[in-house]
Amino acid sequence: MTVKSASLLAFVGMLLLTILMTWSFIRTTMAIVDGLLPALAFVKALIYLFASLAVTAFFFVFHRRS
Repeated sequence: MTVKSASLLAFVGMLLLTILMTWSFIRTTMAIVDGLLPALAFVKALIYLFASLAVTAFFFVFHRRS
């Protein structure tokens, strides 16, 4: 496995995880609006989404440069 193919595989995996984190963020936000979750859950979901987006962007740039 070359570095380019490994970075593509990592990028695709992180892209799928980012989609999942986005869906989770939307569900958490809607639950907070409905009053089912405390507002602190929003911060946790936002941190997870940001981390997922950051790593996905890193793998995208790494794949394009290698």
